[in-house]
Amino acid sequence: MNNDPGTILDEGPMHRLQVTVVALCIALTALDGFDVLAISFAAPGIAAEWGIDRGVLGVVLSMELLGMALGSVLIGNLADRIGRRPTILGCLVVMTAGMLCAAFAADLTMLSATRFVTGLGIGGMLSSTSAMVAEFSSARRRGMNLSFNIAGYSVGAILGGMLASLLLADAGDWRRIFLLGAGMTAVLLPVAVFALPESIGSLASRRPVDALARINAVLARLGRAPLGVLPQPQSHAKPSIATLFSPDYLRPTVLLTFAYFAQIMLFYYVQKWVPKIVVDMGFTAAEAGRVLVCANVGTLSGAVAIGLASQKLPMRPTLAAVMAIGFGVIALLGVVPQTLTALSLVVGVAGFFINAGVVGLYPVVAGVFPATIRASGTGFVIGVGRGGSALGPVIAGALFAGGGSLELVSLAMGAGGLVAAAAVLALPRR
Repeated sequence: MNNDPGTILDEGPMHRLQVTVVALCIALTALDGFDVLAISFAAPGIAAEWGIDRGVLGVVLSMELLGMALGSVLIGNLADRIGRRPTILGCLVVMTAGMLCAAFAADLTMLSATRFVTGLGIGGMLSSTSAMVAEFSSARRRGMNLSFNIAGYSVGAILGGMLASLLLADAGDWRRIFLLGAGMTAVLLPVAVFALPESIGSLASRRPVDALARINAVLARLGRAPLGVLPQPQSHAKPSIATLFSPDYLRPTVLLTFAYFAQIMLFYYVQKWVPKIVVDMGFTAAEAGRVLVCANVGTLSGAVAIGLASQKLPMRPTLAAVMAIGFGVIALLGVVPQTLTALSLVVGVAGFFINAGVVGLYPVVAGVFPATIRASGTGFVIGVGRGGSALGPVIAGALFAGGGSLELVSLAMGAGGLVAAAAVLALPRR
């Protein structure tokens, strides 16, 4: 009899509980998508109310991204130590509180602090749900499910963007956007409490006192036979950041972090600056919100496409190709006619290729690291890599403030896609 629960899930079909877990993780990632971009939808109103320039706004836009970077590394490692489920629930509480406090921020300092705290929860959520999806998926569907999980980010951005545009058109009050985010996050918290089990991969690798009983309880819900004894751990890697820099993992850790850093910097240039760019062209905040929605329709399509492609195509050359194409498309942003149709088309197509490059990295990361350090590895790559997301809006803001044209800034930020493609191609073959 097979005594390895990971192999049991790998080789069997997807049970309805597995589908439920994956779907719930996608919904949680969708919350991340809206929560991160809430500040982008609110940015024109914040700048108008408090009279701040682009340079200062770029710093504010980066605060939750800094929190995400720190949360991904620290809370991702925590998920390997205490489990996926408690970490995810804790992140939901932090996100709800952060969004609610942002709605009542009285000045830039308070708003920046609340966005940083929200980012901590979002960063931990991304690394934890990625590990959870990987460990509840069959081997055949793992790459696709991981891609679809990250695609949830774009779903949240699209739906949230539509609602945000309606709120801005109706009342123009940017604070209502944060209240909306807090409400949606609070609604999913009890759902996660009752519907989300602990990962059996995490239980098997952490081996708490009641690990066997808890694993068998989940296996029973999956319609599988119970285990008589705990399986031998597949990896003895300790859940620590230092393990990521051991000889077995050093090269892929560095290259994947570098690739994610460069690609996500380009991604957040589009996500954070598009509303302000469009408003500065003379359009309304509501119209700018709709352009950003088009960008996220592209990012969602790119995430789905790379997930489906992962079932048929070799990921590394495919990833490198879409990253390079993303650079070429974003370079058009400064030269197309300044109409809503042209702008929406360019950012939509750019979003497709840029996000396909981001999302395609997640299955690669999950395949490199075993369950004992999967959340740590994922958290480190996307956490340190998200330094690019924090730097992106700041660098773009500094370039704009220094007199850089839209074409020049777009070319400079788009170069990150070429750097990421090179790092992917340099990964070890195994």
